[in-house]
Order: sequence, then C-alpha cells, then structure tokens
Amino acid sequence: MARPDKAADVAELTENFKSSNGAVLTEYRGLTVAQLRDLRTTLGDDVNYAVVKNTLTKIAAKDAGVESFDSLLQGPSAIAFVKGDPVVAAKGLRDFAKANPLLVIKGGVLDGKALGPDEINKLADLESREVLLAKLAGAMKAAPQQAVSLFAAPLSQAARLFAALQDKLPAEAAPVADEAPAAEAVQDAPADAPAEASTEETASADS
Repeated sequence: MARPDKAADVAELTENFKSSNGAVLTEYRGLTVAQLRDLRTTLGDDVNYAVVKNTLTKIAAKDAGVESFDSLLQGPSAIAFVKGDPVVAAKGLRDFAKANPLLVIKGGVLDGKALGPDEINKLADLESREVLLAKLAGAMKAAPQQAVSLFAAPLSQAARLFAALQDKLPAEAAPVADEAPAAEAVQDAPADAPAEASTEETASADS
C-alpha cells in the first residue's frame, strides 16, 4: 500500500508545481500547528501552503522541471504553491517570517526562474496587482503626463526584479535599431508611385 500512496503524493505535488505561478520553499521547524494555521489564513485562498516530504518532493520537482529545490530540501519543509499574485504571497510570507522567525524562507521559483531568499524579499517590496490596477484607474482620470509617469514606475520595478532574477536584462535595442532603415525604405517606396502613375497617364493622354 505504501508505494501507491507515495505515487499519488508525488503526482499531486507534481501537479501543484505545474499548475502554480510560483512556489516558495520554507522551513517551519518549531512552529506550532496554530501558527501554521494562521499562516495559511494569512496567505489566503490563492496560496496552497503544504507540508511536504523531502524525498517525494525532490521527485515531484524533477518531474515538473523544477531543479532549484533539490539542494534546499532539508529539514522540515513546507511549500507555498502560488496560484494568484506572487507579490501578495511573497509579502505574506515575508511579514509572517518577521513576526515568527522560526519560519525560514529558503528559496523559490517564479515562472520557471529560480529565486533566492533576497529575491523573494525584493518581490515582496513591489506593489501588488490590485494596487497597480487602482493606480491605473486613477491614471485614466489624470493628465496624460501624470499617467505616463505612473506607468513608468511599475515598469522600472519589474525591470529591477528581472535584473535580480537574470543578473542582466536582454539587450533588445540593437535589433530594433537595425530594423529602422528597412522601415524607412518601406515608407519611401510609396512616394515614387504617384509620379510613375502620373507619367503613364500623361503618355495615355498624348496618344
């Protein structure tokens, strides 16, 4: 009976990894059942905070293509599987860890990218999707210049986050610059068309 049960547990963990936007691995050594219950309440319905077995989780993570957890799966482990806004989940975990130091954030994964504890803290510092939407609604009523400034702020925050994840941002400026002459050539082409048409019309009229 043990093997079918373990296979079912691995399958469930694998599905959690695959169906989640992100996952955060924590160690909960010393936390009481009541504290874990409070943490689940704090994280809300969009986060499944599950106590896991390290051996089975290593198998499930590998099956789901998550390799960054392998070396971190030591001691009492629990994973926050995030199906909603990852910023909200990161804030909840960080704030709970501050109030309850026995909760240790060990690492995570977001959209397939490995995250360290410091990067999860940076993610927690960003504004949530709800806050950005509220600001967007306000920007629709603001002057265009104010709206442009507002949109620039979240984009710069996202850039800082991706820089933390990837160490550098992809250089996309060069290909765009290379395409500019071609675009100008296309724009110049129609300018000659009326002249040619005018010449043909003149020839027809003379004949």
